[in-house]
Amino acid sequence: MRRACSLVFAAVALIQSADGQKLVANYNESKVPDYDLPDPLLLAGGGRVSSVAEWEEKGRPATLKLIENEMYGRMPVGKPAGFKVVLDKEEEDAVGGRAVRREYLISFAEGKGPEVRMLLYLPKNRTGPVPAFVGLNFRGNQCLEEDTRITPELGYVVGSRKGEDRRAKAESMRGSAAGRWPVAMIVESGFALATACCGNIDPDYHDGWKNGVHPLFTEGDPKPDEWGTISAWAWGLSRLLDALEGIKEVEARRVAVIGHSRLGKTSLWAGATDPRFQVVISNNSGCGGAALSKRAFGETVGRINRSFPHWFNGNFKKYDGNEKALPFDQHQLIALMAPRAVYVASATKDQWADPQGEFLSVLHAQPVYDLYRKSSLGVTEIPAPGQSVGSLTGYHLRDGKHDVTPEDWAFYLAFAKRHLGEDLR
Repeated sequence: MRRACSLVFAAVALIQSADGQKLVANYNESKVPDYDLPDPLLLAGGGRVSSVAEWEEKGRPATLKLIENEMYGRMPVGKPAGFKVVLDKEEEDAVGGRAVRREYLISFAEGKGPEVRMLLYLPKNRTGPVPAFVGLNFRGNQCLEEDTRITPELGYVVGSRKGEDRRAKAESMRGSAAGRWPVAMIVESGFALATACCGNIDPDYHDGWKNGVHPLFTEGDPKPDEWGTISAWAWGLSRLLDALEGIKEVEARRVAVIGHSRLGKTSLWAGATDPRFQVVISNNSGCGGAALSKRAFGETVGRINRSFPHWFNGNFKKYDGNEKALPFDQHQLIALMAPRAVYVASATKDQWADPQGEFLSVLHAQPVYDLYRKSSLGVTEIPAPGQSVGSLTGYHLRDGKHDVTPEDWAFYLAFAKRHLGEDLR
């Protein structure tokens, strides 16, 4: 499959790698290498999937295993025996009286391992269980609002420079991510929102696998096909969903998983590995997320593995500077969600994440959705900024930089309303 292109950008950019090397990033469509995308319906042993039954029996399991083995890594299966959820705090008048806000403490093993604080918002204008968005945040729950009642994150994520006052640092970050999490907009649309800090599940640095959830299940370094941090975070998202299943005000069968940037990579892998997520949303996830790796546009496999060696498994490093050898690409990750709803979004000034490559992943996942007679992206060229396309699979390109904004959320809320219940339309 020859590359498709409709956007042309500046030719190259010099990037400083983690070890001081100068790397060249391509931002010119004419310099994208020729590549062949694997047919998502082609079976490894020969032949081609031609029915839903064949995809679900053979195609999907084989595709999931391939991507798991060569990129994200095997993770533990299911809820651990020591899983525990405790309600720690509740306020009835959050978000200017629009929501009930709760904090739950989630642990995975008795007396050891990390403890995750899940922040949950429940809309006050609804009766009965409501659908929910669940996603991880980067710097702690206190970043969602300036409200001082939210317990601050005091772990490594707020900084650990010598002599630094962690509490003061955490307090200074209150409300810093409010634009990314428009809580009032979400609860007024009838959705609950659950979030937790990703670093409390697994640290976002290469710590030798000594912290987070890895030591609970993996002794020493993970094997080349075992989980990295992206998989650990995805596993954590499934545990947040486990917690929501025990909260009567939430309809846990109607949950959308969402993530931005590296956490957008995480939401896609969580959606692929846990079919309980009925809607999967990726915002500006780029390389290792929605963008096609074989395009080698913006961030590449070699660049991401060099800068973040802990994100993916050891096998993925075989493809550093060698994307052509990848036996799969990210459109097959999107296809793993079929027939559930998937939405991908990009930003015009975020060429590092390759908007064209993100769009093409959604487009080239369509043959699998066609098996279910639900293929509905409706276009073959990337849409103009500000235009949302598709129905079961969706995409938009936003004017602006690498971020998630209320404009993005307006599209996500409309998409989730279509797929998570008549009562929200």
